[in-house]
Amino acid sequence: MIPLVAGLAAVADRYDGFVLDLWGVIHDGVEAYPGVAETLAELKRAGKRTIMLSNAPRRSGALIEQLGKLGIERSLYDEVLSSGEAVYLELASRADPVFAGLGDRLYHLGPERDRNVYEGLPYRSVEIEAADFILNTGPVDLSESVADYQDLLERALARRLPMICANPDHVVIRQGKRITCAGAIAGRYSDMGGMVVERGKPDPAIYDVALARLGIGDRRRVCAVGDALHTDIRGGRAAGLDAVLVTGGIHADELGIRWGEAPDPVRLAELARHHGETPVAAMVKFAW
Repeated sequence: MIPLVAGLAAVADRYDGFVLDLWGVIHDGVEAYPGVAETLAELKRAGKRTIMLSNAPRRSGALIEQLGKLGIERSLYDEVLSSGEAVYLELASRADPVFAGLGDRLYHLGPERDRNVYEGLPYRSVEIEAADFILNTGPVDLSESVADYQDLLERALARRLPMICANPDHVVIRQGKRITCAGAIAGRYSDMGGMVVERGKPDPAIYDVALARLGIGDRRRVCAVGDALHTDIRGGRAAGLDAVLVTGGIHADELGIRWGEAPDPVRLAELARHHGETPVAAMVKFAW
C-alpha cells in the first residue's frame, strides 16, 4: 500500500528541496487550489528549496506572471522551469543534433499565446507546405481534440516533417473538464510514423536542468510532487528522485474521487501498479 499522508510535513525532513508540478497541484488552469499559498509559505519557513516544473508549452516568465494573477506571490517559491522554456533553449542553442538539423522555417501548431517559445529566435513561421518542421504547442482551442488535426498531420507526414513537441502531456483537467494537450497530438503523429521529439516530463533531461537551478546535488534529498503517474512520478523516478502523488488531480476519476476526497487505498495501489510506478507517499491535495 502507498502511505496516504495529510501533507508534506510528514516527509519534509527527508528532503532539502521539492520539484513541484503546477497544473493539478498548484492550480486547475483557472484558479489556485485552496491552501496552496500557505503550503508554499510553510516550505519556505522550513528552509526547503522549491522549483515549479511544468509541461506548459510557453516560457517560464509566462508561468510566473500567471501564478501572480492566481495570487501566488513570487517570494513563495525559488525557481520556475517549463517544457516550453526547455524547447526555447534547444531552439536557441541547436546543440542537440536533432535541433541542429531542423532548418529555420517552422509551422506553429498551437495558439498565439505560445509564440514566445520561438519569438526572438532566427526562425520564420510559415504554412505547412513550406515548413521544415512542426512546432507543436497544443490545440488552438480548448474544445479541440486530436481528430481535429488529423488532416494536418497527414499533410505533414507526406512531407516527412519532424515534430518538436513543447508539452508531452496528453491531457489536463481544467476545472473538472479534460482538455487535450500537445502530447496527444504528438502521440498520434508518432503512431502514424512521424518523427517526434519532446522536451519535458518525464524526460530525465529536463530534471537535470531543474536540479541545476535548484542547486541541490544529492538527488536523494529532492522530492518531486505531482498529480500524474505517467509524467510527474515516472519522470521523478527516472531522474533518481522520490515522488509524492497528489490524488485529486488527473487520476481523480480513475480513483472515483473528487478533489479533496481520500482515495480507497486498494484502488490507489492498483492504479499505481497499472502505471508501473510507486510513489513514496500520496496526499489528497497539496498541503503542509
